[in-house]
Amino acid sequence: MFGEKLKKLRKLEGWTQEYVAKKLGVSKQTYSHYERENRTPSLKTIQKLAKIYDVDMDEIFGLKEDESVKENQSVYEVPQLAKIPIVGQISCGNGELAYEEIEGYEETPQSWLNGGEYFYLRTKGDSMSGARINEGDLVLIRQQPDVEDGEIAAVLLDDEAVLKRVYKRENTYILQSENPAYPPRFISKDLKILGKLKKIVINV
Repeated sequence: MFGEKLKKLRKLEGWTQEYVAKKLGVSKQTYSHYERENRTPSLKTIQKLAKIYDVDMDEIFGLKEDESVKENQSVYEVPQLAKIPIVGQISCGNGELAYEEIEGYEETPQSWLNGGEYFYLRTKGDSMSGARINEGDLVLIRQQPDVEDGEIAAVLLDDEAVLKRVYKRENTYILQSENPAYPPRFISKDLKILGKLKKIVINV
């Protein structure tokens, strides 16, 4: 796993989390989230980590040992990347999603994608801070029309794509924030679910 590899590299160097975080330009807490895999760093941050540890990016993503090679030699599995759009605005005309404004593209490991269509949203505000989703983070969304009860989803609310935990109660949807400062919203009409949250890419 990604976090275990980071921890192994750090311990091989004899470094503390605080030391690596300072070199990376993030807080110790943020770096700790990387090792525990509570947060997913951006590709740019992974490139910085590879430079700090003086290893190739493919080793950061995944090192594959082959029993047929000589001792102390390694065979590297290079990650396959896909360009996923970062969507600024979304419209839903005729039941179809349309990307009205694409801010750019984020190179994303194929291992994060398990079929289907994906897009990124950039978060605003602190309503989901309890789920470690903060201002400016990128969230990877798998496009799908429904989610399981209690899952975090991107939904269309007041003509804006927002991220909320979705609960279903008979004919009512409850949209729950992850911050007690924001009360739940009750939607009695049909709710347009854009997709399910798959990954959080921290903003650094």
